[in-house]
Parts: sequence; structure tokens; C-alpha cells
Amino acid sequence: MTASATFSVALPNETATAQLMADLALLVGPGDVITLTGDLGAGKTAAARSLIRYLAGDEELEVPSPTFTLVQGYELPPFPVMHADLYRIEDESELEEIGLSPLPDATLVLIEWPERAPSAMPGDRIDITLTHRPALGPNARAAEITGYGKSAAVVARLKALREFLDASGYMDATRKRMAGDASTRSYARLRRDDGVVILMNFPQRPDGAALYNGKSYSAAVHLAENITPFVAIDEGLRAQGISAPKIHHFDLDHGFLISEDFGTEGVIEGDPPRPIVERYEAATDVLALLHGKTLPEKLPLNGQAYDIPAFDIEALLIEIGLMPEWYLPDRNAPLSDEKRAEFFAMWRELLKKPLAAPKTWIIRDYHSPNLIWLADRTGIERVGVIDFQDTVLGPKSYDVVSLLQDARIDVPENIELTLLSRYIKARRADDASFDPAGFAELYAIMSAQRNTRLLGTFARLNRRDGKPHYLRHQPRIWTYLQRSLAHPALAHLRDWYLANVPPPRSGT
Repeated sequence: MTASATFSVALPNETATAQLMADLALLVGPGDVITLTGDLGAGKTAAARSLIRYLAGDEELEVPSPTFTLVQGYELPPFPVMHADLYRIEDESELEEIGLSPLPDATLVLIEWPERAPSAMPGDRIDITLTHRPALGPNARAAEITGYGKSAAVVARLKALREFLDASGYMDATRKRMAGDASTRSYARLRRDDGVVILMNFPQRPDGAALYNGKSYSAAVHLAENITPFVAIDEGLRAQGISAPKIHHFDLDHGFLISEDFGTEGVIEGDPPRPIVERYEAATDVLALLHGKTLPEKLPLNGQAYDIPAFDIEALLIEIGLMPEWYLPDRNAPLSDEKRAEFFAMWRELLKKPLAAPKTWIIRDYHSPNLIWLADRTGIERVGVIDFQDTVLGPKSYDVVSLLQDARIDVPENIELTLLSRYIKARRADDASFDPAGFAELYAIMSAQRNTRLLGTFARLNRRDGKPHYLRHQPRIWTYLQRSLAHPALAHLRDWYLANVPPPRSGT
């Protein structure tokens, strides 16, 4: 087999090994295979242990050598991991008995002694060959990392990441895994003596199927496809007095970034979680302040300009199209061609008003998972905003809906109305021509748009991406949708939904 990508790393001690494996863990996922090659005592199990402990977020996790058990399984927070040792394998037919033939789906597999079953190793894999380097010290090793097939791209990315960390002065930092989100991005905390920062891995979004006027879904609805929008919007928000994390280092070509760490204090509390009203008030004030400004549609970036995309009618319709595409089939209520045409015709008409309204920056996912409370700051600077790379130009009501009808937690209707009144009062104080009734109508329309889309999004995350935990949010989304459909301007849409859109299954 011909190697597609390879590079070598000197590992003077176990700490260096742990750092290398943490960096690799940031780039791999379920379905990937890592083989570990080397003589007895070369450090194969130590390398596997480092990766497993990093993914577990537990430096003390018991990770025994699987020499005698042959296979050890771990149900870790991001995904399952299987750690195998083939040293005692005498025939490749034994792999079926231990669950390695075929390789398990949706699992990261680590295999020591792969040379014991060479023809059973997949064409797409990462091999780490470890050798002793006694001249560098008693625990020193050298690692040659090789990517075969599709995994060559991962190895090339690992090399670029290591070069980025070295150039930024963070190669020797301690790595700690952070939970990710529904995207392809991954994160780690880097700790040095002078503090903690966040490393973001933002690979180029792969092109999806061109199902929407020749574009993938992400391109059609203007989702960020690389790290460039994050850097541009981050600097834009900071210029407006909003607490976005300060960026210390970035690599636009490869999609790596090191930024300020806002910590973990959020804007919700309790179990089940509920809004901390003071913090939601401050988050509401951030939007009122931002929406009172005339904001640029182009932002400077590395001596060039980044054009913020417009949230146009086609993007909005494609978003809500996820509901008939994914949610309704799940509820055994697919639409006929006639009903589908009715659905889009109603929405095309309904969206005319918000699209004609003055535009602002729509941060888009301005809700509790992406808001960090910075208690040591004052005023609106207490609200740290961390997820804004998908920012578009559109109606001011959109982000107000995102916050006050939080997709992840229940916002009681009385709190929603109190905060909506707070926003309107702040806007009127700033602009005597602000129309509260008109804004309330736009709020209802964009609420219906966003929550219609989310019913479909969460159904898709379950069925297409194997993430069933998102289904638990659907009943909440349905409740928010009913609130917005109660507005008189949405009477026709309400009747149509009543006739054609069943509620989520109870208990999802």
C-alpha cells in the first residue's frame, strides 16, 4: 500500500506523546481507524491511552492494555472508541470473533500490532509507527504518522495543526477537550503558565449534494464554509462594543484559530434549565443596542473585504423547506405536490414584510448555548457571544426570536413577553419612529419561520446524522410555533398548519 501523506515527530517524553494524540483526537471521529505499530515497549498502549483519556476528559481513566482481552470498548462523550491488540492473533479469521471484521460502524478504532492481520486493515487509515530514541532520553520516542487513502488528508491537517501551534507558541501547552456542537468544528482548551485560551479547528465544510438550485444546503442558506467569516464577524462585533472573544492567532488557509477563553458561566440555571432573567435582560440589551446602529455590510479582513451575505427569500424558503422534507415524513404526513406549492406560496407572501424591513447583522444562533456570562465586566459587555460565523444581513426580529424562544431551553411566555417589551422600550427610547406593533408582527413571522425550520432541522439531525437527542427539543419548538401562529397576521398560515402539520410525538 502506498502512503499518501506522512511526517515524523520527536517525542522526548510521555507529555509530548499525550500532546500529539490530543492533537490527533481533535481531527478524527467515528469511523476512523488508527493503527499503532512498533516493537514491544515502543509506547503503543501509552499513545492509545493518551488519546482515550483526552476524549474522555479524564486524565485518570483506567485504560488497560488489551493484550489479554484483545478488545476493550469505551463509551466516551463524543463517540464510542474500540481499542484492540492483535499480538495474540494467529489467523485473520479470529477478527470476526472479537468484533473487528467487519469494523464497527460509528466507532473510532485503535489497533495495536496491525501487522498481525495486514490484509484486514482498511485502505483508509492512519498509522503511527513508534520507535525508541534512547539518545534523546530513556522515555524518548519517534513517531512516524502516515495517512493512507482518505486518511491522508487528516494526516496533512495534523501536520498543519502542529505547525500552527508551534508558530503560535502553544506546542507545549496542556490540551483539554471541549464539547463540540452540531457542526464539523472541534475545540480544545490550551493551558500555559500565562493562562488558558481556546483552539478552534474549523475545517472547510465539505460540499453537500447540489440539491438547491445547484448549491448545497449550507451554501444556499449562507452557512459559513470556512473560518474566514468567524474572524471577520468577530472583529466586527468587537468594534461595535460587543464582547466577542479576542483572537490571538489564526490560519485562514487551514482553518485554525486561537482565541480568548470566556469560561463556562452561562445565562441559564437549574434542572431543567431556565433563564437567569438578569442575564437575559443584558442579552436583550445587546440586541437593542446593535439594532439601533447602522452597521457596515462589508468588514475588513487581512487587507481585503468580507461581504456579509444577505438572508434572501430563497435562503429563507430553503430553510423552512426542511420541515416538509424531514419532519412531515417522520410524522407520516407527507405533502402532495399541490399542498407543497401552497406551503411555499404562503411563505413567499408572508416573508415580504420582514425582507422589506431595515436590515441588520443577524447572528443567527443567538441563544443560551452561545452566550457566556462575564461577571467581571459591566453593562452589555457582560454578555460574551461565541457563535456568529453564520451572520447574515436580515430583519432585526430574527435574533430577538432566537434569544426569547430559545430552542434548547423552555422560556416561559411571561418572561418572553417581558423581555420583548424591554427590547421595544429600548428601541423606542433610541428611535422615536420605532413601530412596536409592526415589530411584533415581524417577530411573529420570523418566529414561525425559525421554528418551522427547526422542526425539520432536528428531524434531519436524528435521521440523517444519527443524533436522536435533538428530537427532545421538538415539543418545545412546537410550543413556540403555536405562540407565533396566534398573531392575527398569521391566521391563514395557522389554519394551514392546523390542517397539514401534526404535532411532534409526545415524549420525543
